[in-house]
Amino acid sequence: MKFNKYFLDSIAKICNLFDLNQINNLVNEISEIKKKKGRIFFLGVGGSAGNCSHAVNDFRKLCEIECYAPTDNVSELTARTNDEGWSTVFVEWLKISNLTKNDAIFIFSVGGGDKKRKVSENLIYAIDYAKYKKAKIFSFVGMKDGYSHKNSNISILVPVLDSKMITPFSESFQVILWHLLVSHPKLKKRSTKW
Repeated sequence: MKFNKYFLDSIAKICNLFDLNQINNLVNEISEIKKKKGRIFFLGVGGSAGNCSHAVNDFRKLCEIECYAPTDNVSELTARTNDEGWSTVFVEWLKISNLTKNDAIFIFSVGGGDKKRKVSENLIYAIDYAKYKKAKIFSFVGMKDGYSHKNSNISILVPVLDSKMITPFSESFQVILWHLLVSHPKLKKRSTKW
C-alpha cells in the first residue's frame, strides 16, 4: 500500500514539473512538419520501442501525420542486426527511407544513448545522421546527460525524483506526453472512438 501511494504521488509531482512552453514548442514544430508533408520516424528500444509503435498508430490515425517505427518491421530489424550489427539498424533504415530536412526523428528513451559507455549507439548514429540531413530531432528522455537530450532540437526531459525509478517513470511519461500531443487541438484531426 505504501509503495502504491509513493508511485502515484510521484506521477502527480512529475506532471507539475514539465516546462509547458517547451511542450508547446514541440506541438508547433510537429505542426510545421505536417504542413510540409514531412514524416516522423519514432526510434526506441526495449519498452520504448513498444511505445514508439503505439505512438505511430496515434499520430497516423488521429493527427494524419505520416509516421513509422523501424522496430515494427521485425524482419528487416533482425536481418540488419544479424548482417550488419545492432548499432546501425536505425541509421540504415533512415537512409533507405530517404530522410529529408522536412522530416523528424523522435527518440523515446530512458538514457538517450551514451557514446563513452557504448549504450544505445543505434540512437546516437540515427541522431548524427538526422543532423547531417538537417531533419528535426525530438526526444522524450529521462537523463539530461544522455546523447539524445543534448542533441535534440526539442527534448522533453522527464524529471527524476528517484534514480531507482527512472525507467518506469520515463517510459510511463512517454505514453502520457505523446497522448498529450495527439490530443492537442493544433495536431488532432480525427476523434477517438471513445
